Amino acid sequence: MAGTSKRSMSPHSSQSSSPRTSSCEMFGYVGIEAVLDQLKIKAMKTGFEFNIMVVGRSGLGKSTMVNTLFKSKVWKSSPVNKLGPLPQTLQLQSVTHTIEEKGVKLKLTVTDTPGFGDQINNDKCWDPILNYINDQYEHYLQEEVLITRQHHIPDTRVHICVYFVPPTGHCLRPLDIEFLKRLCRVVNVVPVIARADSLTLEEREAFRWQIQEDLKKNGIFVYPQKCFDEDTDDKALNDKIREKIPFAVVGADREHTVNGKCVLGRKTKWGIIEAPICRTSKTSPIMFTMKIIEYTD
Repeated sequence: MAGTSKRSMSPHSSQSSSPRTSSCEMFGYVGIEAVLDQLKIKAMKTGFEFNIMVVGRSGLGKSTMVNTLFKSKVWKSSPVNKLGPLPQTLQLQSVTHTIEEKGVKLKLTVTDTPGFGDQINNDKCWDPILNYINDQYEHYLQEEVLITRQHHIPDTRVHICVYFVPPTGHCLRPLDIEFLKRLCRVVNVVPVIARADSLTLEEREAFRWQIQEDLKKNGIFVYPQKCFDEDTDDKALNDKIREKIPFAVVGADREHTVNGKCVLGRKTKWGIIEAPICRTSKTSPIMFTMKIIEYTD
């Protein structure tokens, strides 16, 4: 009897240490479903914050692509003075805008990295970028651990970095590989083929396949990573996105009329290239970026 009593009172007993969950029968309306409406109302009031960084050498259309992605003049590209000297050091520039669509507010911050990869000696040219990203994490953490912290902490963390790959049609450059190895450890990375209209469809697909092989060979994990496959639906969507990485993008800031419909695109001798993003994914650009916000919030 005594031995049985000790075993039942033991703190190492499996019954007492493992929590058990079971469904509870409800006898009336509680109002749990109203929580979703409350969260929606709060989100509509406060809005969302999204910080995007664009990285790539000059002349790849980074500013134009950002303007095309959000269908607004988010960033004004500065004219390149070919006669003037290039900046000796990489300088980060940020601009913040508030975009509102159907009552939903988005505070968008775009950080550009002019001067990246433009020098003859690009040794450790990624250090200012990595230092900036880590500094934003540290600043947010310091604000979060304060006893008397702010009700709303301004989020300056970089949620996504769009890396522009030159449309060479061959493979990733050594500079791309070395930088992406370090970048994918600190931020979500989405590689894109810049100015994809300069490649034929066959060249584009071959270039995409080669980049995918370079990423696998060098252990570079871009968004969406495997850890985001939380269920079968997420995995199915993420697998479709992974098949199309790197995305082939075409930027434009002028509207043209095609079949009675006004579209953003670039006009050439052969026709009009619709700009938002080459048809590589069923998810629209804004839905793709909002999906990243969901994971990084």
